[in-house]
Parts: sequence; structure tokens; C-alpha cells
Amino acid sequence: MQWNSPDDIYPTRLETEQWLERRDPTFWGRWTPQAPLTREQTESFEENGYLVLTDVFSPLEVTALQEESRRIRSGESTLTAENVITEPGSNEVRTVFRLDEQNALFDRLARDERIAGRVSYLLDDEVYLHQSRLNYKPGFTGKEFYWHSDFETWHAEDGMPRMRAISASILLTDNDALNGPLMLMPGSHRSFIACAGETPEDNHKTSLKKQEVGVPSHDSLTEMADRVGIDYAAGAAGTVVLFDCNTLHGSNGNITPFPRSNAFFVYNAWSNKVVDPFAARSPRPAFLSSRNPAGPIEIAGGKLA
Repeated sequence: MQWNSPDDIYPTRLETEQWLERRDPTFWGRWTPQAPLTREQTESFEENGYLVLTDVFSPLEVTALQEESRRIRSGESTLTAENVITEPGSNEVRTVFRLDEQNALFDRLARDERIAGRVSYLLDDEVYLHQSRLNYKPGFTGKEFYWHSDFETWHAEDGMPRMRAISASILLTDNDALNGPLMLMPGSHRSFIACAGETPEDNHKTSLKKQEVGVPSHDSLTEMADRVGIDYAAGAAGTVVLFDCNTLHGSNGNITPFPRSNAFFVYNAWSNKVVDPFAARSPRPAFLSSRNPAGPIEIAGGKLA
């Protein structure tokens, strides 16, 4: 059984996998000298589907974020059980959801003009947080995140109508080629790979540990990689990676002694609020998809700490 509506321009979870042309802009606005990104940065985001920003935060700000991250993972902060996902086969923390709702500093980070302001510029709209989380990949045992387009899941299971959302990953530890950094396929955002297979009931309960539904086939991943290549986003703690909702990305496991952690915020355009899921019987829980935001976020200036 399929739940795709007749006016769905990005049908997915079909009987067979399909490649569809993107029908939405990547950069929705118009560059001016007053923009919060340079023309070159804006064009790079539009061309590649992601942008790496260095030296965004001061050393004091980075230290404050790292300390709050440590407190959250160590259990010093009270967390709701449903918001914590552990590694497959262990009790090591993999993801903490609703990060902005559980910590004042990370709430302030989510609203910072150096991130949210730039995203709002690229989307040419006010924004709200569709999802927020702390990702943690421990040393030696951190598992991989398999290749996927976030939009495929957000469209199929959350009901996000159009490709007008951007993710921001704020590195809280140094990321290099060895400790499982974010990998991306530059230019992959121009094609939507409609995946094969129906959405199981409560798919999120297993997909958060290991995603198997809503991921492209090996053949499609190979073809895309042959076309556009694979890049990885390295940087010191405090680096910010902005990437389009449809950019194919993933990360390897981490067998180094050095953990990898990042704060992750998904900004959706206010005009693109979610509706009923396009390829699932019911929407995912609210901790994965904000369904009734009170209003756009209030972007804040100044330093974090």
C-alpha cells in the first residue's frame, strides 16, 4: 500500500527506485553586498549543496559548548528517555534529540545569527527548527551513519512538502579524515532518488540506530559518486557545516581513540511547514519533527559566552 498523494512532486517509497529532477531552488534569494555570506560562498552552496564555515565561534564559545555537551552526555543534565538514542549493541549515547529544548546554551546557539541568520538568507524566509540533536560518535566503537538524503525521510515520514530546509552541523570536536567526519556528495542535491520499499510501522524506532528504509541502492550511490565524487567536511571544533536537505551524506565508523561530536540543527522555511506524511501511515513523533511550531525563531546577535 502506498500513501503518496496525487499532487506529490517528490514521490518516494515506491515499488522501484527512481531518479527525479529537483524542482526547487537551492538558494532561494538574491545576493547583495549586505548578505551574511559572500557571493562566492553563496554560489558554492548553490553549486555543491553544502558550505563549510571556519572560525565562526571564539575559543571561549567553543569551550562553553564543549562543556555543556559533556554535561549532557555524562548524565548531569536531566534528559527525557525518548530523546536519547544509544549505539547499536551498547549503551553509549549516539544521539540526544530536542537539544534546544533541554539546554539554554544550545537554544541560544540554534538562534545565533551566524547560523540561523545565514540559513534564513539562503532560504529567503523566516525559519523554525524542524529538529535538533546532539550527535556523538565515541572513540573505538562509534558506528557509521549510512548514505541518505534527509529530505527523503522528512518528506516521506514527516510530511515536509518542498526542498526548502537546511541543516547546520556545528563541530564540537576536531573532525579529520580519520574519526568519521561528515561525508557529502557535491552536487547530489540536484537529483532526488526516490527510494524503493514501503515504510514500516514505527520505522523510526529502528532507523535511528541503523537506517535501512529510505536509502538509495548501491547502484544509485555508485552512479552518483561516479558523477560527482565524494568530499568530507573536516575542521577544528567550532567549524560550521551548512548543507541542503537533499544532499546525499553519511559518515564512516570511528575506530580511532578520538570521539567525534556535533550539535545539529535542522532549519525549515516557515512557508514549508510539515503536512501529513507523503509515504507513511502516520507522522514520526514530535521529538523528530516539530509539527506545530509557535512561530519562527527569534534570531539573536552577540556572543554566546
